[in-house]
Amino acid sequence: MPVIESRLQAAGDTFQANRASMLALLGQVREHEARAVAASGASAERFAKRGQLLPRERIALLLDTGAPFLPLASLAGLGQDNPDLSKSVPGGGLISGIGYVAGVRCMVNASDSGIDAGALQPMGLDKQLRVQEIALENRLPYVQLVESAGANLMHYRVQDFVRGGNIFRNLARLSAAGLPVVTVTHGSSTAGGAYQTGLSDYIVMVRDRTRAFLAGPPLLKAATGEIATEEELGGAVMHTHISGLGDYLAEDDRDAIRIARTILGGIDWARDEAPRRFAPPRYDAEELLGIMPSDGRRPVDMREVIARIADGSEFLEFSEHYGSATVCGHIRLEGHAVGIITNNGPIDSDGATKATHFIQACCQSRTPIVYLQNITGYMVGRAHEEAGIIKHGAKMIQAVSNATVPQVTLLCGASYGAGNYGMCGRGFAPRFCFSWPNARTAVMGGEQAAKTMAIVMEAGMARKGAVDQAKIDAMQQQVIERFDRQMSVFTTSALLLDDGVIDPRDTRAVLAEVLSVCRDADARAPQPMQFGVARP
Repeated sequence: MPVIESRLQAAGDTFQANRASMLALLGQVREHEARAVAASGASAERFAKRGQLLPRERIALLLDTGAPFLPLASLAGLGQDNPDLSKSVPGGGLISGIGYVAGVRCMVNASDSGIDAGALQPMGLDKQLRVQEIALENRLPYVQLVESAGANLMHYRVQDFVRGGNIFRNLARLSAAGLPVVTVTHGSSTAGGAYQTGLSDYIVMVRDRTRAFLAGPPLLKAATGEIATEEELGGAVMHTHISGLGDYLAEDDRDAIRIARTILGGIDWARDEAPRRFAPPRYDAEELLGIMPSDGRRPVDMREVIARIADGSEFLEFSEHYGSATVCGHIRLEGHAVGIITNNGPIDSDGATKATHFIQACCQSRTPIVYLQNITGYMVGRAHEEAGIIKHGAKMIQAVSNATVPQVTLLCGASYGAGNYGMCGRGFAPRFCFSWPNARTAVMGGEQAAKTMAIVMEAGMARKGAVDQAKIDAMQQQVIERFDRQMSVFTTSALLLDDGVIDPRDTRAVLAEVLSVCRDADARAPQPMQFGVARP
């Protein structure tokens, strides 16, 4: 394939300014993530007194040493527990990601019980549902480390109670789809949360620590008058010896993790295929930090991004001179064929038609597609309407919506208007969707929205006979501030409008990992059943 000849001036002032801006944003991401780690780690003394490991220590023992682990939705709920982002603790009360356990690639979901005893935090429900959805779609075994106080009753919302049933439905669906659900119940698993344990195929319980019951001692006494201790009512010994809820009795957290790894190691699950030979990109991944301008209105040649993620920096561009602002073509990524769609400007009719053709051709050849979003939207204006931009854009959206190959989306910069849709935004269910720290998502730019509203407001005032410019200016400033705040990745990722914010330098590794997940999923044929595995 042809090699991209980079024109990036890495020594220039513009590159250095872009790099500094990206590093500052990345530093904010890491600062928020570190706050969650610190908040959980503050419970270390209490856990040690109980003979327990902290949640992240459990995960470290569970995962294969040296194998990749892809964290998911680490900023979930940011700003929703406290509007002061410097004091907010993100993560939703869960630690989630894709990693390897005894050589088996799994979805891992652990209660962050160092924070509020593992009670779900804002967006925790949505995060759990999302990781279950990823596991189902990508045919990943599901390993959960449970120790949760359940829902925070001080922040009870009936809609969360009703939607929470989806967690248990998904566990049943995972099992029925032939995807093993392995659970270590490290501590409390009570009320409706008891079914998080009960709807598992393999259950490991920890002596003197596991608690699983539909009603704890206080509620039991209030409801029936019966008096029982927690151990009598739902301890590990009772459940492994009498009720049959537990399958394995562990002596402590370390022993429980050992058993979970042994379970996964004993399952005849297809391991990764042998790696292919490939050449690394010719350009340094460090340079990805300085490509995207801090001023999103400045143009970018997205081929510079492609040159730093493609094997050998090789790119076979598709229909290069037709609809040229929409860039499509083929690369290889760690030896595997991938289709790329990105933007060097708004999508016009020719660009939409080209992208539609390219998506359909990728489906024909079973080639997965990666969308690199930096899009201000579809072209507008009389000439473009006459050229059929709506119908051509609709063709592209039809192709994106019904594509039969895995689609992965990375928001590298702007994601505005219908461009978000045509470039396979979250609403179009890409297998995975990640953001760079500078990503911005909105129906339009804040200044554009403010000017639109100003025109409407001024016309309304004129009809009434008096135009108050000061009032119009104040309104415009409010609109700009509202848009700027909501389009930030610190808002969109907090709301789970992506699967996580990644360091641009990690782009190739992240894409390689999730595309490998997709390939394995499409090649795997688990043994589906009519129902999930039932307890004895």
